[in-house]
Amino acid sequence: MGRVKAKKTCCRDLPRCKACPVVLKRLAAAGYAERESKRRYDVPAKPPKKALAAARAA
Repeated sequence: MGRVKAKKTCCRDLPRCKACPVVLKRLAAAGYAERESKRRYDVPAKPPKKALAAARAA
């Protein structure tokens, strides 16, 4: 996926969008993304479908 810029605020839609700050924080906690700055994340490879679905769930 490469570098991803998180949105300013979460829209709290279900499922959450891929640019949601909550989703990127959850992916970073799971080890699939690395936080570079406040809103920038580096996602070296595409995360597995199950990990992405879990991060986007409520």
